[in-house]
Amino acid sequence: MDITFKILLVIFALALICVVLLQKGKSAGLSGAISGGAEHLFGKTKARGLDLFLQRLTVAVAAGFFILALVVAYLVKV
Repeated sequence: MDITFKILLVIFALALICVVLLQKGKSAGLSGAISGGAEHLFGKTKARGLDLFLQRLTVAVAAGFFILALVVAYLVKV
């Protein structure tokens, strides 16, 4: 059982890396990090189509990864 959860954790980690790398960059460089992040945060640009799907998939995979990490940590401790 322990090995199964560890394998699932590795699969979720690789999936999370792939999904994040598939997304388009929202801003470019340091100037985008300062000003462009605020535009995305307050919803001036809405994601549509594939961008929306990848955004939701990223949230789902990240939540699964977090939960699996907690389960594996609990199983290793017990």
